[in-house]
Amino acid sequence: MAKEARERKNEILDAAEYLFARKGYDGTSTGDILSRVGIARGTLYYHFRSKEEILDMLVERISYSLIENARQVAAGKDIPAVDRIVAAVNCLKPRSDIGGEILEQVHRPQNALMHQKMERILLEGVTPVLAEIIEDGAAERVFDTKHPLYAAELLLVYAEMAFDETFEQTESELLSRVAAFIYHAERVLGAKEGSLQKPFRDMFSQIDKL
Repeated sequence: MAKEARERKNEILDAAEYLFARKGYDGTSTGDILSRVGIARGTLYYHFRSKEEILDMLVERISYSLIENARQVAAGKDIPAVDRIVAAVNCLKPRSDIGGEILEQVHRPQNALMHQKMERILLEGVTPVLAEIIEDGAAERVFDTKHPLYAAELLLVYAEMAFDETFEQTESELLSRVAAFIYHAERVLGAKEGSLQKPFRDMFSQIDKL
């Protein structure tokens, strides 16, 4: 019975994900979700109290998916630590249609608690992943820090604050933030000056505003 409940819950989430990506969150009704799954309204409300709760669960599912992507990057021990840490940070931005729609909803002022939840999940899940890469970088002598876990935490918090999409900034301001982020990242990691310039700038060049 428990397994059937989990399967039904995932069916509802899959349907909502499909519809949110194509019709948008606001353009999707609970009736749309019911029709796609083929269930009664009572069944939907047995698993989720509202469309907002479905969105909250999707935020959680996407967050853990991003963490898993970062873990896979970190596992590539044959790749230099500098390239791996940039790739792992880059994994934290959803690139699918549903990822973009979810982020748009999460960044709305009325969903501040959901935003905080996503930040917390990512911070707790990704910090140890980056710390492992930093430790490898120390072994390669490209990083030099006595506190890899807290260095990773600082980078993640800094990146979240500096490049939060809810914060309005001009292209010039964004470019300055990118330069400042790279400058401080090198110092937090104990990396050689200029060693992170190209890999991080290549990553940030994918941001639409740049």
